[in-house]
Amino acid sequence: MRGKFEDLWKEIKKNKESYFLVLPYFILFFTFTVIPVIVGAILSFTNYNVIQMPRFVGWNNYKRLFLEDDVFLTALQNTFKFALITGPLSYFACLFFAWLINELPPKIRAFLTLLFYAPALSSAIFFIWTYIFSGDVYGLLNGILMNLGIIKEPIYWLQDSRINLYVLMVIQLWMSLGTSFLAFIAGFQTIDRSLYEAGAVDGIRNRWQELWYITLPSIKPQLIFGAIMQVTASFAVADISAQLIGFPSPLYSAHTIVLHMWDYGSIRYEMGYASAIAVILFLITVSINQGVRKLIRPD
Repeated sequence: MRGKFEDLWKEIKKNKESYFLVLPYFILFFTFTVIPVIVGAILSFTNYNVIQMPRFVGWNNYKRLFLEDDVFLTALQNTFKFALITGPLSYFACLFFAWLINELPPKIRAFLTLLFYAPALSSAIFFIWTYIFSGDVYGLLNGILMNLGIIKEPIYWLQDSRINLYVLMVIQLWMSLGTSFLAFIAGFQTIDRSLYEAGAVDGIRNRWQELWYITLPSIKPQLIFGAIMQVTASFAVADISAQLIGFPSPLYSAHTIVLHMWDYGSIRYEMGYASAIAVILFLITVSINQGVRKLIRPD
């Protein structure tokens, strides 16, 4: 053990300039990310209402979550359903559209990149969907379906507990071309074009073979980054549900883990219980991200 610390210290001394440059970011990251995570984990074992001092309650918050809180179990189910559908679909959509756009001339590529990325630029742009999915006859989708004779009465897209979660999935997919999309395009731009020439000599004959044997292996770091970003985004969904469907949603049909944490942390001020919810969400996302990293492991 002592030898490892000595080797580490020698490495730091050898590259002290690099570590010095990284130090400001490390201080900010440790102060505003690592410390809050540690404090949240500690508070999850307490009863804390912001006003009084935290009181240690052991595993009671976690027992309450899984044995007494039916709404949390509903939120857990909704979140997994949302993530398992939108996560993979948005990931492959980002990869597919980035690949298509990368094949276009530079000016067209720049314009289409901005066009596809535009929904992710504004946090409130999804409000246009309130008009599309409005539950009266004046809603765009209801109006089209009624004019075509497909339905006779308007559908309450955002109020019907049987379908509103799937409507949110559609909206989330529309907004999903964000950071991962840009990362994939950047990855495609860094590929050495000589690899394709060498591949042609070795027997690669079409674009699909180029994609599978050359392109994807060359951008594995971007693939891992994009997967992590999409998994994190799909598990952290909250604003769309609260703003479009309401909080809480009808019969908690679109209730998610983040909304449940927001309920207890920002409204009820049960910070210990909210911290326990945050820890569960943290463990879920970290576990899935580790699985993704092993699945898409760089050479």
